Amino acid sequence: MTPAWRERVPAGSWDAVVVGSGPNGLAAAITLAREGRRVLVVEAADEAGGGLRSAELTEPGFVHDLCATIFAIGAVSPFFRSLPPEAREFVVPPLALAHPFDDGRAAVLDRGVAATASGLGADGPAWSRTFAPLVDRWDDVAHDALGPPHLPRHPFRLARFGLDAVRSAASLARARFAGAAARALFAGLAAHGNVPLEGAASAAIGLVLGATAHAGGWPVARGGSGRIAAGLVAHLAALGGTLVTGARVVSLDELPPSRCALLDVTPRQLLAMAGGRLPLRYRRALARFRPGAGVFKVDYALEAATPWRAAECARAATVHLGGSFEETAASEAAVARGEAPERPFVILVQPTLVDPSRAPAGRHVAWAYGHVPNGWTGDLLPRIEAQIERFAPGFRDVVRARSVWTPARLEVSNPNHAGGDIGGGAADLRQLLARPVLSLDPYATPLEGVFLCSSSTPPGAGAHGLCGVHAARSALRRGF
Repeated sequence: MTPAWRERVPAGSWDAVVVGSGPNGLAAAITLAREGRRVLVVEAADEAGGGLRSAELTEPGFVHDLCATIFAIGAVSPFFRSLPPEAREFVVPPLALAHPFDDGRAAVLDRGVAATASGLGADGPAWSRTFAPLVDRWDDVAHDALGPPHLPRHPFRLARFGLDAVRSAASLARARFAGAAARALFAGLAAHGNVPLEGAASAAIGLVLGATAHAGGWPVARGGSGRIAAGLVAHLAALGGTLVTGARVVSLDELPPSRCALLDVTPRQLLAMAGGRLPLRYRRALARFRPGAGVFKVDYALEAATPWRAAECARAATVHLGGSFEETAASEAAVARGEAPERPFVILVQPTLVDPSRAPAGRHVAWAYGHVPNGWTGDLLPRIEAQIERFAPGFRDVVRARSVWTPARLEVSNPNHAGGDIGGGAADLRQLLARPVLSLDPYATPLEGVFLCSSSTPPGAGAHGLCGVHAARSALRRGF
């Protein structure tokens, strides 16, 4: 039976149909359209963007991002750099990151490696040795570390990065840094991976995010991340691409005829959409692909700025609330055991510090989330706010309104966030190498002309569009 949304698809033949209009789906569509392909994007929601959407979730005039706010990798992504300026208006905060401690001090990650190192005392030289080579040669690192499987352009540089990246965050931090501040700062970076910090390759995300903070400053989008999605859609339209929203695809058979299809979906969704058409071996491999841990998120409308004890936190758009390295590691280990941590590692983002357009004059928006087991059904709000109050006494007094996002609500808002997993699958060593399967071309499926372009493919999570770019190039190489 033909779905009703097909009636809204313009007549004619298509070179490619892209399912999903998140950053990867739109990047795939733009990459193909730039090569002269006639591209149709179909989106299940009534609004394009996926993880790049903004809305007044709490009170009128307060603009919140539904998922991505900080463009940690996006700001230095080759795809985003290729966009016209009107499609990506970023605002860079004075500090990329602050990590406060109980004594009122905070470690900070500055745009400059030397500036960051100067605040880490005896660990400053080690921080510089770790990150300066990555930042100084970022374009080479991005090509080799954030690309699809390939022969590296600079094998010795990649090997140097890889030897550190395959280590656990715990072993690298203990071997490289002697002081508590540098270790804690690195722990917070690595904890974005939502995997135990004692696990192999958990250092990789810490190295990449530290390098991107120095290289790009971890900016926000002026007016909300939805503006970036709107810019991508406008750019696609200028290239001749077409977008249809409110078009939920249940089966591949529902798609309009086209030469190829690119799917910004999880492996589990691909299995459902393909039915029994995929070979058994590939179906089993997709079924083994594990979702990552979930997040429990709270959006805040604030009467005033957060009353941080450490002044540095008022200059950073991102604040990591995890205390010591050991405390952050314990939080992530608890999640891996299937438990909600008593003292969760909390990521707090306060975009109105650099973008006041998101709230009425003098007011602010912020969001915070903590990691929880996938599909967790409890209430983490009291623990999240206890962590915020710990470093910002009086925070609850400036809260006007809250919008709470459980893992289940996140999945309803975006089916790619299965069980609250916003990263497209666990980012452990196995699934960094086999994402979603072990292959020299992980974007191509056994079905002729069907490609996967979601964050469940390399290089993984983040609002950077590179998964979509690589999938589109795979399709182009194969003649589509």
